[in-house]
Amino acid sequence: MSREIHKSSEYTSRINKTFDYIDCNLAKQMTLEELASVANFSKYHFNRIFRSFTGETPFSFIQRLRVQRAASLILAHNDITLTDIALQCGFTDISIFSRCFKKHFGISASEYRDTKTANSNIDQTDSNNVQYLSALEPYLCPGLQIIKWRSDMELNKGVEVKILPKTTVAYVRNLGAYDGNQDMFQQLRNKLFTWAGAHGLINGGNFRFLVMYHDNPNSAVNNNLRMSLCIVVPSDTKTDGEIGKMVIEESRYAVARFELTGADFQKAWDWTYGVWLPSSGYMPDDKPCFEEYLGAPVDGNYVIDICIPVKEI
Repeated sequence: MSREIHKSSEYTSRINKTFDYIDCNLAKQMTLEELASVANFSKYHFNRIFRSFTGETPFSFIQRLRVQRAASLILAHNDITLTDIALQCGFTDISIFSRCFKKHFGISASEYRDTKTANSNIDQTDSNNVQYLSALEPYLCPGLQIIKWRSDMELNKGVEVKILPKTTVAYVRNLGAYDGNQDMFQQLRNKLFTWAGAHGLINGGNFRFLVMYHDNPNSAVNNNLRMSLCIVVPSDTKTDGEIGKMVIEESRYAVARFELTGADFQKAWDWTYGVWLPSSGYMPDDKPCFEEYLGAPVDGNYVIDICIPVKEI
């Protein structure tokens, strides 16, 4: 089946619904009939359609996401056994998990944990000598009864941990490498904003624009990274074609605000993960992170919140 399938917005919509369903049910077993029903395709054709769209069969895709999620959990939780991680990620047999993990990463899960832990310690030591990775000062905000952090990092304007409410978003999604691809980003943003403008969703003081990253770039294959450009919409909003709709559930997030240029985004992410997070008393939760853009850029300068789901250590 030809990759002309990408040109069909209806097919894109159905495959995106399948992605969202898989993300929400990764720990449980899914059948081909179940996935075909979500996409509203015949089970006899769904496998070929999905593969034409992603380059993978549905179960290769699911297996890869499970292994990548396991890798993220291994990095975040030294106190959880590999067997428990495998079960949390939908593997019913530890031997199957071990084979899949080694096939994907080239080393065993235990070797991956040892190697990444050692590298993390080295990176953290080296980061103390980097100017933009700087000291933190926590303080209590009495009115809100939450802890905030001040920093002498020039780009950072403060960090706070808070509960973000359940939010419905409309999105347009990219599957593949995205780092530094400004043309792709612009095309997706124009497509989303054009749709939002035609539906009366882009004007007014409540407009919010987010970029969500579904995969951990440290454990995912670059050509299969998923990124969604989103706008917050009322829960009853109707979407179609390449514009999908999903719910970001209520959760606790670390919200780190930055004022920066396009060249500084990686510095901001590195500081949040490399300096703030290890000093905060929190660890990443197993949910996607996102950037929220607080207004349009002015002379190439952005104000953004980096939002990372967290839980207490």
